[in-house]
Amino acid sequence: MATKSQMGERQPKAGKLWLKWVRIGVGLLVGLPVALLGFYLSLNRTNGKLTSGGERRAYLLYVPPSYDPATPTPLVISIHGFAEWPAHQMQISHWNDLADEYGFLVVYPSGTGLPWRWRIGGPAPSPDVTFISDLIDHLAETYTIDLNRVYANGLSNGGGMSYVLACQLSDRITAVGSVSGAYLLPLAQCNPTRTVPVIAFHGTDDPIVPFTGGPSGSFDYDFPVIPDWMAQWAAHNACESPPLDLPAQGSVTGVHYPHCGGSTTFTFYTIHGGGHSWPGGDAMPEAIVGHTTQDVDVTRLMWEFFQQYTLTGKNLSTD
Repeated sequence: MATKSQMGERQPKAGKLWLKWVRIGVGLLVGLPVALLGFYLSLNRTNGKLTSGGERRAYLLYVPPSYDPATPTPLVISIHGFAEWPAHQMQISHWNDLADEYGFLVVYPSGTGLPWRWRIGGPAPSPDVTFISDLIDHLAETYTIDLNRVYANGLSNGGGMSYVLACQLSDRITAVGSVSGAYLLPLAQCNPTRTVPVIAFHGTDDPIVPFTGGPSGSFDYDFPVIPDWMAQWAAHNACESPPLDLPAQGSVTGVHYPHCGGSTTFTFYTIHGGGHSWPGGDAMPEAIVGHTTQDVDVTRLMWEFFQQYTLTGKNLSTD
């Protein structure tokens, strides 16, 4: 049987052990978020910076081996989604592969804040629109960019940003593409100086930006009903209705407006059963974003669409 003196010796040891575990717990509570933040920041691999509107901004640029400074070269701007980052957009979209094949430059700009995002719902001009314009100028100082062939595209929040660029930077952006776009700027506030050609994609089972509109489990925004929004956007672009049905490609159907304002076109693809992801690209966690179809290669379809146009609206395929 333990004596009183022995019990008294054990109590301080037990207290020290308890204090040790408290310190470990506090360390985890403080250290784990810091470690996760450090990991998150490490993902944002970029290779260029500039100052725009008093903010220090970053981007990830890819220059294909075939680049020739003596030849004006198209530029593709691919914009990441909410809580994503440039290197991830590069990974899932495979734009670099097409850049190698066709010889254009690709830049993946970085959003602001934590998590990274694009400011797409406020009054014009958005500071992020100013950043994209400054980025074009910045790259043109070093590379021979064909300023008549600058194309923007993006996923989710980045798709919404591409739409805003079509509204607020139409004098510099030749054509836009959007995948699972989050469209928060009302069309009534979209006043481009020229009609911008559009190609867009959206999945019917998108859990983040619902195909049927309204809020989602992730965002309490009143997202538009996507088919209605696309028809309204096409009408805003002075497209003649009804659109033409495109041949189905597996789970993918589409409509095409061949006659829009400024000799442009408008194409919208529906990904039946598709989630909040980049069709034909690297799959993201299905439990979070849903299914990523491989029935179409969105990146290739976008480039085939983009390369028809210059900033003047001329359709190169009719030459």
